[in-house]
Amino acid sequence: MEIIIGLLIIAVGAFCQSSSYVPINKIKDWSWESYWIVQGVFAWLVLPLLGALLAVPAGHSLCELFSGADPFNVGMTVFFGVLWGVGGLTFGLSMRYLGVALGQSIALGTCAALGTVMGPLMLHVIYPEGGHLEKLTWSVIIGVIVTLAGIAIIGIAGGMKSKSLSEEEKKAAVKDFNFPKGILIALLAGFMSGCFNVGLSFGENICFAGSDEMFKTLPATFLVTLGGFVTNAVYCFCQNQKNGTWGDYAKGSVWGNNLLFCLLAGALWYSQFFGLSLGKKFLGSPDSTMYVLSFCILMALNVTFSNVWGIILKEWKGCDRKTITVLVIGLVVLVVSTFLPQLL
Repeated sequence: MEIIIGLLIIAVGAFCQSSSYVPINKIKDWSWESYWIVQGVFAWLVLPLLGALLAVPAGHSLCELFSGADPFNVGMTVFFGVLWGVGGLTFGLSMRYLGVALGQSIALGTCAALGTVMGPLMLHVIYPEGGHLEKLTWSVIIGVIVTLAGIAIIGIAGGMKSKSLSEEEKKAAVKDFNFPKGILIALLAGFMSGCFNVGLSFGENICFAGSDEMFKTLPATFLVTLGGFVTNAVYCFCQNQKNGTWGDYAKGSVWGNNLLFCLLAGALWYSQFFGLSLGKKFLGSPDSTMYVLSFCILMALNVTFSNVWGIILKEWKGCDRKTITVLVIGLVVLVVSTFLPQLL
């Protein structure tokens, strides 16, 4: 029963994340780089900081925690956050060229598989005596493979969509639809986004002994998102300079509206990792299959809900029944991958 509770908490976070790009459509008169970094202030700085504070017992501080932790692990956690930030940038581009449903499916699917495997592998390389590879059991590997199978099926549905629709229909569903370019960007986004879980792996012990079990991974989450914020800030400010869009921040008439929807988008995005931290408590010990696969499960659920939004936003409108059938099969496989490890 506890595992079901944990999965439900993670599922709520996944649904929120998959909904996080909807408020962005309500932002007015700002260029992409301007609203992206403003929502990032909430998603990657303010809310993760508040979340991390929940893991600080009375009488202590985050500064005390980070200064007392292993400097190498703190540095690696932030470093992989910087790399993850590259994935975040290309992640947005994948949705630009493929749409919310297909873009998130390919990027998050790649992220789910690589993120799950890369963490133990990197830790094994640096700390071979830690037995980190023991976490990659056959149940974990099978869960990752099934997740990839579901993503591949959804990718096939995307290819079928690309072939079956006219250029006008493609542009009507996704303005800048470009399947070949979008696939390459989505794969890169997935690979770099997988670094998020690697960062969490290096930061798994960055917590106070008296921290509540539900919140103990949130300080590491803050360090990862801090690194990602740096990457995104550098890029967005360079784009502001290149495109002459610094004036966006001076448009006082839209600040109230845009700040509200940036906050909402940031809160929905951060919910996935807040839910992941809470849900892990119910999935067993850190070495259990479900715990190790928790990041993969989160990404699989993100893909599932993103395709629900894709259907709501009519990104699959005009596709024939065969294409929709393949899409549904892929979604079913992803849902099965969430529960399969527990049945093995």
